[in-house]
Amino acid sequence: MNHPMPSAESAAPAVEFEDVSHVYPDGTRALTDISLSIAHGERVALLGPNGAGKSTLMLHTNGVLRATSGHVSVCGIGISDDSVRDVRSRVGLVFQDPDDQLFMTTVYDDVAFGPLNMQLGQHEVDDRVHEALHAVGLAQSSTRASQHLSFGQRKRAALATVLSMRPQVLVLDEPTSNLDPRARRGMIGLLSSLETTLMVATHDMDLAWELCTRAVVLDEGRVVADGPRNKILCDDSLLAQHGLELPMTADLWQRAAERNSAGTIVE
Repeated sequence: MNHPMPSAESAAPAVEFEDVSHVYPDGTRALTDISLSIAHGERVALLGPNGAGKSTLMLHTNGVLRATSGHVSVCGIGISDDSVRDVRSRVGLVFQDPDDQLFMTTVYDDVAFGPLNMQLGQHEVDDRVHEALHAVGLAQSSTRASQHLSFGQRKRAALATVLSMRPQVLVLDEPTSNLDPRARRGMIGLLSSLETTLMVATHDMDLAWELCTRAVVLDEGRVVADGPRNKILCDDSLLAQHGLELPMTADLWQRAAERNSAGTIVE
C-alpha cells in the first residue's frame, strides 16, 4: 500500500524531538531531555522496560500529549494548538488495544470515520476505505461489526482506520501483542509491506529485528542507546542492563557471522 511521501526537496525530518521533557500533573517525570530525529522512510523500534516512557513519547507525535519543555515537530511543522489538526492528518497512531479505536457499528464505519472528519467526498472516502481494508486483508469484512471479529482481525481493522488517513508517519504500540503465531507473522508481513515511516514501540524483540533498521532504547524516560539494528540488538550486555533480551533471530545471525568469520562452512 503506497502512502504520500514528501518531496525530495524537503529537508525536514519526518519526526523530530528536541530536548523534550514531560511531567504528568501528579508530578511523575516520564521523559527527560529526549532528542531524536527520524528521517522519512525510516523504521525505528522503540525499546525499553515497562515504564521506560515509550507510550508517553508516542503520544507526543500527534499532540495527544504536549511537551512540558522542548519541541516536537512533524514534517517540519511544530506541534501547537494551531497545527495539531494538520499534524494528526500526517501521523497515524495505532494503540495496543484495538478496542480503543473501534467503536462504530461496522468495520466500514470505523475505517471511514477519519476520512469523513476530513470532510472528504463520499467517493474519496469509499476509495480510502476500500484501499485500507484490502491492505489489511479485511475487504470481505466491511459490513461486519468489529466485536464479531477475532482479536487478530480487530488489530488489523484498527490499523486500517489509520491507513485510511494515508499518514506519512505510522506510530504503533505493541502491534504483535496477544497474537497467535500465524496472526503475528501476518502482522509483521503487513507492516513490512507499508511504504511509510514507522515508529514501533514493542517488547517483541524479533519483530524489532525483522521489521526495523534502527533501534532506540529508552529507560527511565531517557534515551540510553540509539543506533543501527545490527549494533543495538546484538549487544547482549546493553539489552540485559535495560530489561531486554537478545532477539532469537539476532542470536542466530551472530552465530552464523562468527562461524563465517572463523572460516567454518555454514550449510
